[in-house]
Amino acid sequence: MFRDNGPEDKIERCRTLDELAELARGCCRCGLRAGCSGVVFGKGNPEAKLMFIGEGPGAEEDRQGLPFVGKAGQLLDRIVAAAGFGPEHVYIANIVKCRPPGNRVPVREEADACRPWLVRQIELINPAIIILLGSVALQNMVDHNSRITRDRGQWIKKEGIEFMPTYHPAALLRDETKKRPVWEDIKKVRDRYHQLFDIP
Repeated sequence: MFRDNGPEDKIERCRTLDELAELARGCCRCGLRAGCSGVVFGKGNPEAKLMFIGEGPGAEEDRQGLPFVGKAGQLLDRIVAAAGFGPEHVYIANIVKCRPPGNRVPVREEADACRPWLVRQIELINPAIIILLGSVALQNMVDHNSRITRDRGQWIKKEGIEFMPTYHPAALLRDETKKRPVWEDIKKVRDRYHQLFDIP
């Protein structure tokens, strides 16, 4: 699934998220690890059918070792709860697992280096729906030519998984006019989730 060519034997041999997280803690595949406190692996239900993928850890995430715990994460929690999903329904990860300096956007080489970890996470979790939060997630998971302003709100099916791109919650904190489009996208996700799992 989503794999580039090249041996990733140790990663592929991991059979649980805990094993994978333990292995990831020793990762030095790119330069980001040298400039952060630690690897921010992911959080949530390892059997969730709904997965969110963001960009990368920020300062608070780096400090706590968990994704989406800062202001953007708190907003995401409220959006998810408003759609009727609890923590048990979701798993959250990022394109890169180490904080880029100054919270800059991760470059393609960093995203590519981190990709095997995320791919194995997706394989182990086996979600039905993945919500891509922002352009970095969209471009790295779907197509480098994708544009979040053009493609958000549109279902994309790849490798048997349904993807829904939408704005990153950090963008909503900067521009409140994006809140309505994101809510419309999340309602599509809710309705599709209910349809897939026969929830009235």
